[in-house]
Amino acid sequence: MIKSWMIIGAIAILVAGLGSALTGSDIRWFNRVQRPQWLTFERAIPIIWTVIFICGGWSAYLVWEADPGSQLTWVLMVFYLVLEIVTISYTPVMCKLRSLTVGTIIGGTGGLLSYLLALSVWPVSTWAVVLLIPYMIWSPIGTYTTWAMVQLNPEDR
Repeated sequence: MIKSWMIIGAIAILVAGLGSALTGSDIRWFNRVQRPQWLTFERAIPIIWTVIFICGGWSAYLVWEADPGSQLTWVLMVFYLVLEIVTISYTPVMCKLRSLTVGTIIGGTGGLLSYLLALSVWPVSTWAVVLLIPYMIWSPIGTYTTWAMVQLNPEDR
């Protein structure tokens, strides 16, 4: 029998994989964009997001296991999926449109959704909320960083 954590993990990996389609010109555009001087942690960002996605998947697993298959649980699973899709869309959509403003909007949307998701799962599992805290902390930092890049790159608004 396939375990729920396997399905949640497979969906997360599938969505992440679908969001990784960037062309060379997209990457060149993003690499030439000026960064704030204080952005010294850029190399750590992939590790940060890996931890956040693992925590998010674990959070979804706890919610599922609390009441497997109920209508509320399915609604919350869709909420987790929407949050991941929004999060994964940040880089490819921003780079395809070559718009840091779009990146800022997507980042802010992800942050807002993470807080709403945490409020929604609170009655189901406190630990599921705790596992969303890394996202809720990082999202405003990432969104602010992208906003700061808009200020440094007015031609890439």
